[in-house]
Amino acid sequence: MRFPQLRDAFLSVSRGGEGAAAIDDVWFWQRAVSPHMAYLAEALAQRGFNVVYVTEIALAEDRERQGWPMLEPRDVRLVVAPTKPQIRDLIEGAAAGSVHLCQGLMRNGMVAYAQSRLAKRGLQQWVLMETVKDSGISGLLRRLAYQYSFFVKKSGIQGVLAIGHRTPDWVGDRGIATARIVPFAYFLKDVCLDISGVRVGARYNFVFVGQFVKRKRLSLLLDALSELRDYDFGLKVIGAGPLEMELRRMGLKMLGDRVEWIGVVPMDDVLNHVARADCLVLPSAHDGWGAVVSEALMVGTPAVCSDACGCAAVVTSSGYGGVFGTDDYRGLVCLLRTVISRGRLIDEERHALAAWARCLGATRGGEYLQEILAASNTEHSRPTPPWAID
Repeated sequence: MRFPQLRDAFLSVSRGGEGAAAIDDVWFWQRAVSPHMAYLAEALAQRGFNVVYVTEIALAEDRERQGWPMLEPRDVRLVVAPTKPQIRDLIEGAAAGSVHLCQGLMRNGMVAYAQSRLAKRGLQQWVLMETVKDSGISGLLRRLAYQYSFFVKKSGIQGVLAIGHRTPDWVGDRGIATARIVPFAYFLKDVCLDISGVRVGARYNFVFVGQFVKRKRLSLLLDALSELRDYDFGLKVIGAGPLEMELRRMGLKMLGDRVEWIGVVPMDDVLNHVARADCLVLPSAHDGWGAVVSEALMVGTPAVCSDACGCAAVVTSSGYGGVFGTDDYRGLVCLLRTVISRGRLIDEERHALAAWARCLGATRGGEYLQEILAASNTEHSRPTPPWAID
């Protein structure tokens, strides 16, 4: 562990030492079981916590259509509780020193009811919150709504685990003290994949993974790549959605047989496709985080994303790929040209990137969360996010 003082402080706190309340039980409150949080819950359980994972439903239908698996986190008590009486009984039975990690602050289904009951009991709760899309008139209304919601609820909130590079400042602008805001991420399943020599052939290979919806802006990527046809590259597209036929026609017209349409595949297979690519591109107009970018880095594949993706700071810290301005089309074209011209990473570089990206895995995430909880109950300062450590 990189923070021995925090570790020792936590062990003291978890035993109730130094006059602090014990923290043995950690509860996750989510709308559905998600790989974005399930593996983090497992990692905490492996670190000795009693972990309870409460959801409104087991798996959202749209996620199932995208190839997401039904997850049952190991050594974690999983409870599906879609009604208020069930939630009320669970909270009444929670230990006085328990910590509760709650998904979102608004439009979060039955989690909102859980938050109100947790506040009523005076139990420690943290809000897990990703980047909020706040452009235009609707964005202004969201800012006002969140400011009001934070004002009403902040007395019952221990802190905010802010997911996305812009989220800490955004939450601070809504009236939450900086000391109560901690940069956070979606920490995914640790990768055990042999990535040696998985890329073959001379052609530089891009990959896009996501829904075929306007927000993901696959059309922007096709446009940008069409300006680089003098280079030898291909594009694999993984996903599905309502714009599929339109995008297929566009891809055929602009790039011909350079585009390979894979369709929807199971999540584990997605990782294999990404590992065989030279660069993943996520050009979204908005993405709370962009978990596929973390997955790419964890298998040694560089990533390019817009600065409207919560993971943008992680891409910058990785030292490969790059970030372009959301509205900067020329910037995207130039960045894609740069990564093609640089060429694919050699095996040593890919292994080094994958080793660095272990900071985005659930094992390191569980360690980081333990450090955060320790710091919140002691005089120690908050730990540095794993991806920001030199």
